[in-house]
Amino acid sequence: MEDTKWLEVTLTTTPDDLERVTARLTANGITGLEIEDEADFRRFLEQNRQYWDYVDEELEQRMAGACRVKFYVTDDADGREQMARWLVGLENLPRGCRPLAENDWATSWQKYYVPIPVGEKLYIVPEWQREEEVPPGRVPLYLNPGLTFGTGNHASTQLCLTLLEKYCPQGEDVLDLGCGSGILSIAALALGAGKAVGVDIDPKAVDVAYENAAMNGIGRDRYTVLAGDVIQDKSLARDLAASPAPLVMANIVADVIIALSPRVRELMTAEGVFLCSGIIDSRAAEVEEALARQGLRVTDRAERKGWVALAARLA
Repeated sequence: MEDTKWLEVTLTTTPDDLERVTARLTANGITGLEIEDEADFRRFLEQNRQYWDYVDEELEQRMAGACRVKFYVTDDADGREQMARWLVGLENLPRGCRPLAENDWATSWQKYYVPIPVGEKLYIVPEWQREEEVPPGRVPLYLNPGLTFGTGNHASTQLCLTLLEKYCPQGEDVLDLGCGSGILSIAALALGAGKAVGVDIDPKAVDVAYENAAMNGIGRDRYTVLAGDVIQDKSLARDLAASPAPLVMANIVADVIIALSPRVRELMTAEGVFLCSGIIDSRAAEVEEALARQGLRVTDRAERKGWVALAARLA
């Protein structure tokens, strides 16, 4: 017996007319409705906060004032007849009707992601849109946001990626501290770095980063991900310091970067660069002072939407 196929029917209305529309549908016999409005969108973001930490402004504008009513019928003659009965009295409302794929229920959040250009070279693409054309001159970076951790949407990550384009050591090693999804180290490898090591305090990051790397054709021969705390674990810090990197990155938060600053010198080469981001602008001076106390001089700075990224070298 074949699985039942479904149609998703969407009616577009206004907040003022929502009560009338839902009352009419209920009177026509519908027992289950899905309301999608701006408040619903906000709740959705809050309940799925682990998938992102920044929402695109265009998406927020598109959802402002949105008001849609959805219901579902079977994708057959009986279902279409039922739909016609339920829509009596609402024929003039704009509506859409589409087949519902089997996995739509589990991946409805995917509609909130679109490819985004970052800097001059990178193009971050959700994994399920990898067949989309990549703009000329852009290097695609495929990610699965549903795997949690960083997605590339947050301003601090974009700042760090933009600086990475300038400082990525061609054919040489990079170290990504607090790697999360692996977005920075994977981007570095896509931009020409030789090998990369990612470290994160959350053990779940290891599998996530490896999976994202595999999506980009990057294997474990070039990419190593470790779980651990570089600040507290002296053995881990010592192992990493045995092979200092020309580029060390940390897209975390100001407090962690300050705590990490005493370790940075031993983790990077004498001519190396330390890129740090995740710093709110009101704390940038505090981070600069902490780096200066460790003999690191800020040589580059990028700012966006209240966030700051810094590049520093040994003074």
